[in-house]
Amino acid sequence: MTTRFAALLLAAFLLAGITAPGQARAGNDTIKVGILHSLSGTMAISETTLKDTMLMLIDEQNRKGGLLGRKLEAVVVDPASNWPLFAEKARELIEKDHVAAVFGCWTSVSRKSVLPVFEELDSLLFYPVQYEGEESSKNVFYTGAAPNQQAIPAVDYLMNEMGIERWVLAGTDYVYPRTTNKILEAYLKSKGVKDKDIMINYTPFGYSDWQSIVAEIKKFGSAGKKTAVVSTINGDANVPFYKELGNQGITADKIPVIAFSVGEEELSGIDTKPLVGHLAAWNYFMSVDTKINEDFIDTWHAFIKDDNRVTNDPMEAHFIGFNMWVKAVEKAGTTDPDAVQKAIIGVTVPNLSGGYAAMMPNHHITKPVLIGEIQDDGQFEIVWRTPGMEAGDAWSDYLPGSRDLIADWREPLACGNFNVKSGKCSGSK
Repeated sequence: MTTRFAALLLAAFLLAGITAPGQARAGNDTIKVGILHSLSGTMAISETTLKDTMLMLIDEQNRKGGLLGRKLEAVVVDPASNWPLFAEKARELIEKDHVAAVFGCWTSVSRKSVLPVFEELDSLLFYPVQYEGEESSKNVFYTGAAPNQQAIPAVDYLMNEMGIERWVLAGTDYVYPRTTNKILEAYLKSKGVKDKDIMINYTPFGYSDWQSIVAEIKKFGSAGKKTAVVSTINGDANVPFYKELGNQGITADKIPVIAFSVGEEELSGIDTKPLVGHLAAWNYFMSVDTKINEDFIDTWHAFIKDDNRVTNDPMEAHFIGFNMWVKAVEKAGTTDPDAVQKAIIGVTVPNLSGGYAAMMPNHHITKPVLIGEIQDDGQFEIVWRTPGMEAGDAWSDYLPGSRDLIADWREPLACGNFNVKSGKCSGSK
């Protein structure tokens, strides 16, 4: 092959835009960022705002000059609350649109759907929602809470501060609630709670006929022991659930509900009277009184052109994850997924509560844990918080198959589930 022919071949290759998965297209003056959130279907009530959040963050970064001297370009797709479609859209973002990273998913079943795609194509996903743990992937950064950063502290609060003795674990029927409740059931039993004092119930996505289930909860709570509901109910099923609690006279002083998937966005635009006094456990509330949060809210209102729009915990998770990605790309000097994955471990950025979030070697971050009480204006009054930051634990200490596992993506270990007893890595799960 002559030198001139080789040069012409290389030029044709570059002009064709052929690139490795996960990298920006050669010759393109933008860095593409994928946004993978449901804009229709049962999860649109929660996920549409996260799409808007990412558009705001990308716009703000471009106002600062972009990244590596190039503008960022958002590529938005709608997987429509259809779990298999998430995988199809993820592959499209990586192979067709050549995004440098993807920010998206809400439910664990959607994350589980796309996980093989990101691992096969060696691309990066930033996942912004609380989840059940029991996973650590080289290609995923978990910026939402692990169970030890939300579910376990919430149960401790109910047990220690409110004297709860009977427990209703109510969830939507999919991966996150079932695994979280499996962990919580084991944790409660380790604290001496008997089987007869634990009620577990699952309902489909979009469930609306709550009358009989709420009646069962009411009956369960009438046994003379202080009872609470720990809710992993997701999406728009929450609206009729809380309404039925009110219809049957279940107020927060009788049977308090602490929710892991109800935030300011879910409360916006609905009648909050049946919810007043009930609780939620998150790592951020809009009511946090810090200058950085005030600035974030002002920026959000200006971007969305609506001063009534609220902020919530997954929005903060995207704020943290996006800024971590930007910092890691600047540190690595490239958007190459392998280089960014190595560079991001140890990166710290401000959170909105006045502290700093750090990316741990297990691809989880450090977070404060907050308990908020629902107010009649749809906001939360913070009634409790951890004194410091909690590091996310990928593997639960309360499940027999998990308590001996650790995740550490630094060399030489580079393993998502290393068994400290056997000394062996089982590979990413």
